[in-house]
Formats: sequence, structure tokens, C-alpha cells
Amino acid sequence: MAQLKEIKSRIQSVRSTQKITSAMMMISSVRLRKIQRIIQNLYPYEQNLYRILQLLPCQEGEADSPFLQTRAVKRVAIVVFASNSGLAGRFNDNISDKVKAVTAHYMPLGKENILVWLIGEKAAKAIRNMELEPQEDYSAISEEPSYDNAQKIAGELMEMYRKGEIDRVELIYHHFRSKGSQVVVNEPFLPIGPDTLHDGKTNAGEPGAGKTTDREPAGGNKPAPDYIIEPDRKTIITQFIPKILKIKFFTAHLDSVTSEHAARMTAMKIATDNADDLTEALTMEYNKLRQQSITNELLDIVGGSFGSA
Repeated sequence: MAQLKEIKSRIQSVRSTQKITSAMMMISSVRLRKIQRIIQNLYPYEQNLYRILQLLPCQEGEADSPFLQTRAVKRVAIVVFASNSGLAGRFNDNISDKVKAVTAHYMPLGKENILVWLIGEKAAKAIRNMELEPQEDYSAISEEPSYDNAQKIAGELMEMYRKGEIDRVELIYHHFRSKGSQVVVNEPFLPIGPDTLHDGKTNAGEPGAGKTTDREPAGGNKPAPDYIIEPDRKTIITQFIPKILKIKFFTAHLDSVTSEHAARMTAMKIATDNADDLTEALTMEYNKLRQQSITNELLDIVGGSFGSA
């Protein structure tokens, strides 16, 4: 009887957990649909901005913006997008692994020259295990991406780059491909160079890797179109590049949050399905033991009857 009570208690516990995982799966599904619509509309806009930017440098040889100028890397800033909560499979573990790989690549610069911007609490542990302290922690805005916040953080990074306080900025985040596929991306944010002037995401994730595309780059075998630029190239680039960088930062944050909801929805679906299987197995065991208990009681009754006769 004690064993039956124990199994019954386990069944109730599993069913209670299943209700929680099922509810979390539905919540993540709703949030995913909402933010997925936003990012699917934003992707084409970001890609077209980059296409326009590609046309401008090919007209002149000079780089009119400080954000186009590369220099020797003596100090690097790494922006890490993670989540504030768990139960999303390997979502945060994958980010932590990538952060370790990227920081290891820059360790020759010295830990004091590796500045980390943290957006999401779950990556903080990995960073502190490497004896690095976040330069800035924006975990409070991790779950609610907004253009205003992206504009502010991107502006701070751009100002530090313009002043020469940092020589390179890299982003680490998840790129949403589908509900069942999210890949970790490590791409340069500053300076803007040939490896950042493309419109497809890479899954290589190597430090310094940018975006890839199968489209023929500007300046290839095909002659560049002779565009008329008004008012002038320098004015357009001065106003255009900061806008592109802010949009890019916002897109990366949206990408990360979209991937988080997708990963959590998948993880909770798997947990719910496993709870179903476990409940079924426990119920079968419970019924088997109950039947055995009833059979034993009947045998005792029958044996007692014959003994008294």
C-alpha cells in the first residue's frame, strides 16, 4: 500500500509539472508569434539599408565616416545578448560557450582591454568565471527590446569608437531561422567593413566573422551603376551610417529575444511530451501493483476460508 501511495503521489507531481510546462509552452508560443512579425518586417528594411550603403563607398576611394575606418585592435568591446530566465534548452549555454571562445581569441590583449556589455543575466556567470566584469549590464531591458534602448546603447558604443576608446565592437547573439533552429552569431558591429556589408547571416560564428551572401558584391566583374548622389556623398554617409548601426543593434536584440521564445517553446514542448510518457508508465505500474494487491487479498480470503473449513 505504501508503494501505491508513493506512485500515486509521483503521478500527481508529474501532472502538476506538466501543467506548468504546457502553460509556459503556450505563453512562449504567443510571444514568439508577436515578436516574429516585428522582426520579419525589420529584416528587409535592414538589408536594404546595407545594400544602399554598399553603393556609396564604390563611388569614391575615401572613407568619410570614422565608423568605416579600421585600426589596429588594442581594445575590444563585446556585446552579449542572453536571457534573464532559464528553461530554454541550451539557449544560454550556447551563448556562454561562444563568449568563452571569443574572449579567448582576444586574451592576448589583456583582460583589462576586453570590455563586455551584458544584455541578459544568464551570461553573467560565464563572464565572471573568466574573471571578467561586465562594463555595462543592461539585463533589465533584456526581455523588452525597444528601438529607444538600442539607439542609446549603440550611440554609447559609437561614441567610444569615435573617440578611440575602443578599436572594435562585436555582437554575440542567437539568429532566429525557424522555431526549431536558432544559431549563435558572432559578427562585427564596428568598424563597418566589407565583412559587414552583406545581408545574410553566417553560422560560422568565428571571431571577426561577418555576414555572408550569395549575391555578387559591389565592385565585382559587373560595372557599378553611375548613380547621382544628392546632396553629396559625405553628408549622406554622415547621417546614414549611425542610423544603420542603430537598426542593426535593434535587430540583433530582436533576433535574440525571438530565438529565446522559440527555444523555450521547444524545450517546454519536449518536457510536456516527456511528462506524458512518464505519467503513462507510472499509471501502468500503479495499475499493475494495484491488481497484484487485489489478487493477494483474494488469495488470503480464499486461503482463510479453506483453513476454517
